[in-house]
Amino acid sequence: MDNKQQIHVWYFVAAFFGLLLVQSWLSQASVTERIPYSTFLEHLEAGKIASVTVRAEEIEGRYRDPVDGNTHFITNIVPPDLTARLEQAGTEFDGTVQNTFLAAILSWVVPMILIFALWSFFLRGAIDKQGLGGMMSVGKSRAKVYVERDTGVTFEDVAGVEEAKAELKEIVDFLKEPKKFGRLGAHIPKGILLTGPPGTGKTLFARAIAGEAGVPFFSISGSEFVEMFVGVGAARVRDLFDQARKAAPCIIFIDELDALGRRRGIGGFGGGHDEKEQTLNQLLAELDGFDPREGIVLLAATNRPEILDPALMRAGRFDRQVVVDRPDKTGRAAILRVHLRKVKVDPALDVDAAAGLTPGFTGAELANLVNEATIHATRRGAKAVGMTDITSALERVVAGMERKGRLLNPRERETVAWHEMGHALAAARLPGADPVYKVSIIPRTIGALGYTLTRPTEDRFLITRTELENRMVMLMAGRAAEQIRFAEVSTGAADDLVRATDIARQIVTRFGMHETLGQAVLEQDRGGYLGEDHVSFTPRDHSEATAREVDLAVRGLLNTAFERAITLLKACHADLAAGAKLLMERETITPAEFPPLRPQAATAA
Repeated sequence: MDNKQQIHVWYFVAAFFGLLLVQSWLSQASVTERIPYSTFLEHLEAGKIASVTVRAEEIEGRYRDPVDGNTHFITNIVPPDLTARLEQAGTEFDGTVQNTFLAAILSWVVPMILIFALWSFFLRGAIDKQGLGGMMSVGKSRAKVYVERDTGVTFEDVAGVEEAKAELKEIVDFLKEPKKFGRLGAHIPKGILLTGPPGTGKTLFARAIAGEAGVPFFSISGSEFVEMFVGVGAARVRDLFDQARKAAPCIIFIDELDALGRRRGIGGFGGGHDEKEQTLNQLLAELDGFDPREGIVLLAATNRPEILDPALMRAGRFDRQVVVDRPDKTGRAAILRVHLRKVKVDPALDVDAAAGLTPGFTGAELANLVNEATIHATRRGAKAVGMTDITSALERVVAGMERKGRLLNPRERETVAWHEMGHALAAARLPGADPVYKVSIIPRTIGALGYTLTRPTEDRFLITRTELENRMVMLMAGRAAEQIRFAEVSTGAADDLVRATDIARQIVTRFGMHETLGQAVLEQDRGGYLGEDHVSFTPRDHSEATAREVDLAVRGLLNTAFERAITLLKACHADLAAGAKLLMERETITPAEFPPLRPQAATAA
């Protein structure tokens, strides 16, 4: 409770006690009793009554001297002969006329006022939370305004993407010292678009800029502009920029811009009068209408830049695009250090080694990894988070939670052991393959009956055809081990086949690495940052004959990889059998427990 609320409470307490004192004084000053009419006549004959007030239904009066401690009295309706008696007694008397019209009006107005007050106090808040407030507030912007102390984020809290941070620091410098950048005639970019995969820290960057610059920060999601009423989104855009002009210098941040700025003509039949298109048109007009010298900076974030409208992306609107990509090993180590500052860490924990185990992880995934590691350390009663907790959390994130309650029959258990050992030995003996970290046949919640965890020793940005083919061999080695041991295969290799087929198709259609089909791209990469196809149908731009050649080439690569896996595992059959037996005994093994899994044993297949 803040100081203002405390003052209001003390005012209420003081007023309450003051009212009690006034009522006590009034009750002591005048004590009224209701008496029978006969008693009233006796007091009247005795001259004890000083004055009376005659009403339509009762008489109220005052004694000359207190009677039984009472100074006032009330009795019932006045009889017809009362006036004569009062005159004979020499008593002062009077009558009043009650205004029944005012009482009737109040009996209707007061309840209505109470009902309206209750509606305003209780129901209005709930209605506004649902976005169903009054019509006058429909077009108001729902942007949340933060100031420097509210964001609580600075560039010290952002790590792993130093190039993007360097670009965005210019925005902070301009907001702090606009004359420095304007001395040669330069002006800040009107709009800055942050793009990148989900979880890389785009929203965190925007909050850090506001925290560093110390200016008002208007934050709103793209979906909040669009409502069921046509024209509401455009009105909210106008209101947002009007608020920003009054608060300049400031930052406007629109998260999930793809919900608002989707390419026009895609995904709807509303034409130019569609609500989303009207909102986008208003945003384009506002971007053209404001002067960057006013100190207004527009930031936006999206992980689907390929579907944004070209008019929104042109120079003069979003002048600069900053890619916030997945961090490399050094960046991951920096991000882990930021998150590990908030927990108790074992001094022996090697952060660089932990970063090497997490290739491809984003900042959000690393934050989740640290949290899972902390939970694991708490569960086992440790005093600090160690490397054991990091690896356990990594296995949970990558492979899912252990399901020790799922019991496999002996044949299935042996099949899984040979399958996983086939993957592991192939990875250990193929050149350029990622080293084996752990092999397990404990079922996991993601549906896997076992897994072989391999972790790269360094970040890779280019892959040769030989390395792609070796990956296919490793994927096919699980099924090859089943073929060697049982002379038949199971459905356990379904996911391996999907991944191997995808690699083979990319070799043929995207990378131009096949001898017969040559240096040609036969399929476009339709996926965005989300890793999925956003277009349900893409016309094929090659003939049926070429399509058949593609299918034959993919089939040939898969058959070759399977035969290579058979040959490789037959050459190390003794290690394969010994490893499968040890795996069935211990359920989980590492290269330290089974030396043939160490990468030093790698040989070309």
